[in-house]
Amino acid sequence: MRLDKYLKVSRLIKRRTLAKEVCDQSRVHINDRPAKASSSVKIGDTLAIRFGQKIVTVKVEDIKENPRKEEAASLYSVIGEVPVPRDEKEENEYLKGV
Repeated sequence: MRLDKYLKVSRLIKRRTLAKEVCDQSRVHINDRPAKASSSVKIGDTLAIRFGQKIVTVKVEDIKENPRKEEAASLYSVIGEVPVPRDEKEENEYLKGV
């Protein structure tokens, strides 16, 4: 399934056009690689999505074309959530684990 469609049907991002814009801005990575909106998503992939001042990492658990609202959260599991470093010093501290 296309990345932009997966982000929409899983309800990680509300609209597909917004998902496409986020991908075009290089704010989504699949398995630690920058991804385009047309990139293919498979079960087991790890997605890192930058939302404003945080990066959310999720693992793809299932893929469905038209899941119901209640099923959307079962398509992925959240691995972690970290704040985006504000400057180079903070980024270095974060990487060193300080």
